[in-house]
Amino acid sequence: MPEDSVKVAVRVRPFNQREKDRHSKLIIGMQGNMTTIKNPDAPGEEPKKFSFDYSYWSHDGYITREDGIMEAKPGNQYATQRKVFEDLGQGVLDNAFEGYNCSLFAYGQTGSGKSYSMVGYGPNKGIVPITCDELFKTISENKDTNKRFEITFSMLEIYNEQVRDLLAKDNPKGGLQVRQNPKLGMFYVQDLKKVPVGSYAEIEMRMEQGTSNRTVASTNMNATSSRAHTVVTIVFDQIFINENGEETKKSSTMNLVDLAGSERADSTGATGDRLKEGANINRSLSALGNVISALADASEKKKVVVPYRESILTKLLQNALGGNSKTVMIAALSPADINYDETLSTLRYADRAKKIKNQAVINENPMDKMIRELKEENDRLKKALESGGSVNIEQKGSMSPEEIELLRKDMEEKIRAQLLANQHLLNETERTWDEKLSAARNETDAIAKEENREIARKNKEPHLMNLNEDPMLSGVVCLFLNGATTVIGCKSGNPDIVLNGLSIQKKHAVISQEKGSITLKPGSDGAKTRVNGSLITGLRTLEHMDRIIFGSNHVYVFVNPLNPKAPEGTPQDINWEFAQKEVAKAKGYSTGTSGLSKEQQVVQEQILEILPMVSEVNAISEELNKYRSFEVVLISAVAVLASSNTEAGPQTIEDYDKLRVMVKMKNMLNGNTWLWESGKFMNRKFLIQEMYQKYQDGENIALIPKEKDPFWEPTEDALIGTANVFLQSLSYALEFDDELPITDHQGHEEGKLKVTIIPCTQNGQSLDENSFVEDPTELLGKHFCFKIIIKAAEVYKSRYNLGIKVKYKLWGDKEFTETQMMKGTLTPQFNHSRIVSIDNLTSEHLEFFENHSITFLMYGKQEDSPTDPKLAKLTTKELREMDQTESSTQAVRKKSIFQSDTHASEGAHLKTDLVLLQRKYERLAQKEKRMMQLCDEWGQAPKEHQQFDAFYRAVSAVAYSSGTRLKTRALLVNQLTNGVKGHKDGNETTSGSFTCNIT
Repeated sequence: MPEDSVKVAVRVRPFNQREKDRHSKLIIGMQGNMTTIKNPDAPGEEPKKFSFDYSYWSHDGYITREDGIMEAKPGNQYATQRKVFEDLGQGVLDNAFEGYNCSLFAYGQTGSGKSYSMVGYGPNKGIVPITCDELFKTISENKDTNKRFEITFSMLEIYNEQVRDLLAKDNPKGGLQVRQNPKLGMFYVQDLKKVPVGSYAEIEMRMEQGTSNRTVASTNMNATSSRAHTVVTIVFDQIFINENGEETKKSSTMNLVDLAGSERADSTGATGDRLKEGANINRSLSALGNVISALADASEKKKVVVPYRESILTKLLQNALGGNSKTVMIAALSPADINYDETLSTLRYADRAKKIKNQAVINENPMDKMIRELKEENDRLKKALESGGSVNIEQKGSMSPEEIELLRKDMEEKIRAQLLANQHLLNETERTWDEKLSAARNETDAIAKEENREIARKNKEPHLMNLNEDPMLSGVVCLFLNGATTVIGCKSGNPDIVLNGLSIQKKHAVISQEKGSITLKPGSDGAKTRVNGSLITGLRTLEHMDRIIFGSNHVYVFVNPLNPKAPEGTPQDINWEFAQKEVAKAKGYSTGTSGLSKEQQVVQEQILEILPMVSEVNAISEELNKYRSFEVVLISAVAVLASSNTEAGPQTIEDYDKLRVMVKMKNMLNGNTWLWESGKFMNRKFLIQEMYQKYQDGENIALIPKEKDPFWEPTEDALIGTANVFLQSLSYALEFDDELPITDHQGHEEGKLKVTIIPCTQNGQSLDENSFVEDPTELLGKHFCFKIIIKAAEVYKSRYNLGIKVKYKLWGDKEFTETQMMKGTLTPQFNHSRIVSIDNLTSEHLEFFENHSITFLMYGKQEDSPTDPKLAKLTTKELREMDQTESSTQAVRKKSIFQSDTHASEGAHLKTDLVLLQRKYERLAQKEKRMMQLCDEWGQAPKEHQQFDAFYRAVSAVAYSSGTRLKTRALLVNQLTNGVKGHKDGNETTSGSFTCNIT
C-alpha cells in the first residue's frame, strides 16, 4: 500500500491592533516554501529556517475591494483565501471524489489566524465554506444519471475531554460517549447528529446553527473557543452501478478540524505545580503532540506505540493521522516579536508533522455486501451478549469476582452500544435519501425562518448582543427585551431571559422600558452587574452600545435601534477585549500604553489577560464555597524566584528590575496565603473549571481528596513584603545604615527592617573615614569588600509570630542567602552578617552599585491552623466581601498598575540618595573644617615661617583630594612648618583674600 506524507502549510497573518499598539517588530520571513524566524533577543543570530509544502505570506501587500474581499496588490506575494483553497482545499475535494478519506486541521496559538484560514470572516470565506461550496458546484455539473450523491454534515466540539454535539441544543451530562468499532478498530461518537444536506446554503445554515450553540455553551460552561477543538465532518457518498451491475458506494469522510490554542498545551510557568501531571492546560493538544512525535518516529522505521487513546481528540483523529486518510495541516503564525516563543514552537510542531506517513485507500464497497455484513455483525453481537461477553471472562484467574462483574457489565454496555449503532445504520438504509433530506430540510427551513424573524426584530427592537473572546463568536447570541419589564436570571428563578453560569442569581437584573427610557438595576442583593466596566448598585439608564456584564462571564452590548446614538467617545469597534479593559480600569488598573516601556506593556497585557480568569475562579470559589480568594499581584522577579526556588535567579543586572505577574491565593478562614506564577494559576484554573463542570453534572465533589483538589495547597512560608536598599553609597566607599519599611505588593507597610551595608576589609573591619572617594572610577580594578548586616526587624501582624526570616540575593549569586527563622516574636534580632568580596571591581559592578538595589524579602511561617468557628459560619462570598471592605478602608489602590512598585522603589532610592548626600555633606564639612584649621595655623605661625607655596599646596591637597589621597592633619602641618622659603610682604593680603574665598 503506497504511503503519502502529511502535507504541511504555514501562514502568517497581519499585525493585530494589540501588536500595533506595542510597536511590534516583524520576525517572520518567507521565500518560496522556506519560512524563517528571527530571535528578537538575539538580533545578530542567524534566523532559524524551516521548509514546508507551502509557506503563505498574508502579512501585508494586499488591498480590500469594495465588496470586502482582500486581494494581493500587483507584484506582491500576498496569499488570498482563494489561493489557500486552491492549494489545500481543492486537493481535499479532489481526493474526496476519488473516494479517499481526507483531513484538514489548523494548528497555532490563540489569535494566530487559525479560524480565519479555516472558516474565514465576512466575505473572505475560509477553506471549509469554499470546499463545501465547490463540492456542490461540482455535483451540479454531473451528467451521469446512474450516479447519485449523498452528503451528511456533523459538527462537534471537544472541551475538557467531553464531546458536545453542536447541532443539538441539549447534550447529556458528561458529553457524548466515544466508542470503538470492534470490527474496524476505529473510534466514533455515539448518538452524534448527522444531518443530510443538499446544498451549500444548507451547510452554511448548519454551521451558523453550530456556531450559535457553541457560543451559548461557551458562556454557560465557562469555555471559550481558545480552549476547545471544533470538528466539522462531511461524509460524501457517491452511489453508482459498478461493472458487475452491483450498486456500489464510494465513501469519503472529510474531517475539518479547528484546534484549540496551542499555547494552552505548554502549561508555561507551571513547573512547580504539584498537579501539573494531571492537568496540562489542554490535555488533548499535549496528546496530539505525543501522537505526532510517535508517528514521526514510526516513519523513520522506529518501533513505537502510537498513543491514540490518550485523549478524545486523538481517538477521533486516529484515521487522519497515520491511518486511512489524505491529511493536510495548516499552521497559523503570528508575525510579532512578542510571540516569538509560541511561533517557534508552532513551526517546530509543523516540522515534525510533515514526517508522518499515511496509507490512504479508496473506500468502495457494494451496498448489498455492506448491509449483509452489518446484519451478520449484529447477530454475532447478540450471541456475545447472551453468552455474557465475547471473551471467556471466567478464565481471568487473577481477577476478583467483583472485578469480573464490573468487566462483564462494561463489555455488555459496549456491545449494546454497538448494536444500537449498527441498527441505526440498518434503519437508515431502509429510508430513502430523499426522505431523510426532506426531513432535514424541514428543520433547516424552521431555523432559517427563525433567523429571518430575528433579523427583522433587530432592526426595530432594543436587544442585547453577545461579545466573545473569539471575534467569530461575537454577535451570535441576541437577547430581546420582554415588554415593559424584563427579568434576567438563572433557570430556577423562571425569568424572562435565562442565563446559566457563574454568579447568576435567580433574579439577577431587571431591565425596564418606560416613555422611551430604558433602565437597568440589580434584581437582588449581591447580584453583580457591570455597565461599561463599573458595578451598578441602583438604577442605571442604558444608552446605545453600552457594555453590560452579568455575573462573571456573560458579556453583552446593548443595542437600541429606537435611539441609535451612542455616547461621545464610544469606539466604532466594540469587542470583548475592550469590555475587559473597562473592567480593569474600573478596578483601578491603567489600560493605556502611553509612557510605558516595552516590558511594562508586556506586564500590563498579562494583567489584563489574567484579570477575567481571576474573576471567574473567584466566582467558582464562591459558588462551591471553597473559602479561597484570588487576586492579581505584581512583585519583583527576585521575589518570585525566592518564593519558588525553581530557577537559578537573575543572570543579568537588568533582571533585578523586572516585574512578574502573580496570583495570590488566600485562605479566608485562617489568613494563609500562597503566590502562584501565571502559568501555574492557568493550570489550576483549568482544573478548577473541570471540577465546576463535574459539580454542574451532579457529581459529589466533596468526595475529591484534598491532594487532588485544585483549591488546596500545602502551607508554605508567606511573603510578608520587601525592602530595597540601593547601593550608590558603595560607589563612594560610604556606608548605608537605616531602618527600612517592609511593604507588600499594594504598598502597605507591614513592618520594618534594620539594615547596614558598609565597606570593609577582607576580615570585616570597617574602613576609616579617609576611604571615601569622590570619583567612583577610582575603585576600578581594585579589591573591594563590603558587609551586609541585617540587625533586627519588626512585623505588625501577630499571625507571623510563628516565625520570621529574611532572604536576599546579589547579582551573580546562585542561591539565596537567608537568615535564621526567628520564632515566637514579632521583633526578631537577626544579627546576620555577610562579607562580599570582589577581587577586581569592574564597571559592571559600579553600574550595579549606581543604579540597582538589593531586595530584602521578609517571610512569615504559616501553619495549617484550625478554622475560626465564627468565620466558618459565613460563606466564601460573605468573607470575600468583608475582606474587600477592609482592604478598601486601608488604602486606595494606586491609579497605575506599576505605581505601587514604582513609589516603593523611588522611596528607597530617595532614602539612599539622602544618606549619600548626608555623607558627602559631612565630608565637605570636614574638608572645610580642615582648611579653616590650615588658615588659622598659617595665620598664627611666625611671619618668618609663613611659607606661601607650602600653604597653597596644603590647602589644594585638601580641596581637591579624594579619600584615598587625603593627607592627614599631621602631614599637612608638617608641610606648613617645614616648607620652602617665603614670599614677599604682599602675600599676607593675598592669603587673606584667599581665606575669604575659601570661607
